[in-house]
Amino acid sequence: MSPRRVTLAEVAEHAGVSRTTASLVLAGRGRELRISESVERRVVEAAKELEYRPNIVSRSLRTGTTRTIGFVSDTVATSRLAGDMIKGALEAARERGMMLFIGETEGEADLERGLLQAMSDRQVDGIIFASMFTRAVKVPAALTAGPAVLLNAVPKRASALSSVVPDEVEAGRAAAGVLLDAGHRDGIHLIGAGPRVRDVPPEALAGVERLTGIRDALGQAGVRIAGGRVCPDWQPEYGYEATRELLERARPRALICLNDRLAVGAYQALDDFGLKIPADVSVVSFDDHPVATWIRPKLTTVALPHYELGRKAVEVLLAEIDRDREKTGQEGETHRVPMPVRIRDSVAAPDA
Repeated sequence: MSPRRVTLAEVAEHAGVSRTTASLVLAGRGRELRISESVERRVVEAAKELEYRPNIVSRSLRTGTTRTIGFVSDTVATSRLAGDMIKGALEAARERGMMLFIGETEGEADLERGLLQAMSDRQVDGIIFASMFTRAVKVPAALTAGPAVLLNAVPKRASALSSVVPDEVEAGRAAAGVLLDAGHRDGIHLIGAGPRVRDVPPEALAGVERLTGIRDALGQAGVRIAGGRVCPDWQPEYGYEATRELLERARPRALICLNDRLAVGAYQALDDFGLKIPADVSVVSFDDHPVATWIRPKLTTVALPHYELGRKAVEVLLAEIDRDREKTGQEGETHRVPMPVRIRDSVAAPDA
């Protein structure tokens, strides 16, 4: 049998105040209504002593909110790489007394519609719509019915929804900056994209932005990209093939790989040609995949801030919930989360 729930009236009686005063204090409105600190303290201490828990259903009916957030993703929930997005969102929600409902669509349109409807049926206060990979998405019609935020995604068409994404352009500048700071001025090749901004795999939004930042930083330093090789997918085998093809015709001084998996393939190809990292060729990359610390030498990379993305999405969503929702066609904001550089052992000054 469940233990008896302590009532608000009992908390009020224990604290020696009215039920209304106790309710206002526990709702966080004591200072706003000029309730004295001593009274606030008595109510809070009484609630703790009696182990009072508010009746969520009653509060929801009274306030019109459920203190819940829906988190709908494609494959984030079961991905080891992006699981920290959920961890960040969970912790940010918990700190604000919110609960997260998590659902995964596996990329299925019918499942996506069903999950969004289920969130609506449960009257969540808002929805975070997340993607495993940074990409442009068609905004589901169900998301426009209430507060919602796109996470690791941007809308394909103009939308009132705000987005939370990694700052990939600045990450590209940072990756190029690592090589520039080490003294590299020539022989810099790209693996996975480039050298032109349009030379990226289809739908690779991150690739376009990373390449934009790389070109901007190198261009400002007066450094020309020596070459770039587009890969059909950013997996080790394609990084290996692209780097082998490059080494058969040129001797690079540095490689910027568009992600860590490509860098793994590049490491293998460089080893095949008897080239040492970083003595002969420096390598810098993106993502901070766990493999970046497993390979030798450890890979210098610009990290995807999964945890911070999740936290930021909750913050932006709660701001949307609190804001007047009548936006009259106003477009949502794009919030860019910084990507930190992980300096390790794969970059050195060019061999004189």
